Amino acid sequence: MASAPDWWSSRGPVSWPWLPLAALFAAIAAVRRALYRRGVLKSVRLPVPVIVVGNVVAGGSGKTPATLWLVDALRRRGMTPGIVSRGYGGSASAPTEVTANSSPSAVGDEPALMARRSRVPVWVGHRRAEAARALLAAHPEVDVLIADDGLQHYALARDVEVVVIDERVLGNRWPMPAGPLREPVSRAARATLVLAHGPLSARVREALGDVPVFSMSLLAGRWYRLGDPAEHRESAELARMTTRAVAGIGRPQRFFETLHAEGIRPTAMQAFPDHHAFTADDLALQACDALLMTEKDAIKCSAFAPAQTWVLPVNAVVADEAVALILERLHGPQAA
Repeated sequence: MASAPDWWSSRGPVSWPWLPLAALFAAIAAVRRALYRRGVLKSVRLPVPVIVVGNVVAGGSGKTPATLWLVDALRRRGMTPGIVSRGYGGSASAPTEVTANSSPSAVGDEPALMARRSRVPVWVGHRRAEAARALLAAHPEVDVLIADDGLQHYALARDVEVVVIDERVLGNRWPMPAGPLREPVSRAARATLVLAHGPLSARVREALGDVPVFSMSLLAGRWYRLGDPAEHRESAELARMTTRAVAGIGRPQRFFETLHAEGIRPTAMQAFPDHHAFTADDLALQACDALLMTEKDAIKCSAFAPAQTWVLPVNAVVADEAVALILERLHGPQAA
């Protein structure tokens, strides 16, 4: 999707004309949700547990780092996870396996990144249940599935729901297209747990009811050169260089804020739409020594990015109690 429009941040006159469509969108979403809950519309139940990681807004809240955190946490506790995703932005519609060498243009940038980072089976498909069945057929050792960005995909039955909330992207809290909400914030109150990416106001806490809330932060990893991931640099080294930063993620400002926190002050910072299809012209150094990118963006650009392109991976940090609760829901109290 394109970057969130500026007017989603407030309930101003620019958003008012969209309110009738927003009301219709919210009503359709509510009816659809109720039909699945009451069994009128059927959900596919898979032979292994399913954990959904999602959010209630259109745009980035930190779902991909949360999914990668969960994969690592489950694997360290003896489980063998796999990931299914719609593959947004990719051309593949039928169930398709994603490998470390898959083209992001075919499978989507986020699935390609998750396949390279997680080293677990990843499959995409517009129908997640079909993609999940294909994954399990190809990898019978998988004993738990994580559905990335699957909160609203009710056709796939789930055992655990993990909702990531970043209050900074809730905007005016109106439904699409008048605002950024896919579902009301109160929808997260029905989840197994919420990962709060940043502080939550009393208003949002009240909307979440009694659902367990765990803090999630993103920890910057080591910079690596896109052309040779074995080559690393520290932020202090890049801070002494003349750099340009680009970002085509759901919330580009988050990347730019991270650079400043790392002591890096690029001479130019440019935001592109989420899932932007970068070209060589987009990545020109423009008289700078180096180009700085997010890992999600860089995965699409290795064929044409400048040699001095440096990539910053990030890792989600979440308390162990969160995964303990997930395991308890999956296997009972003694499994946690």
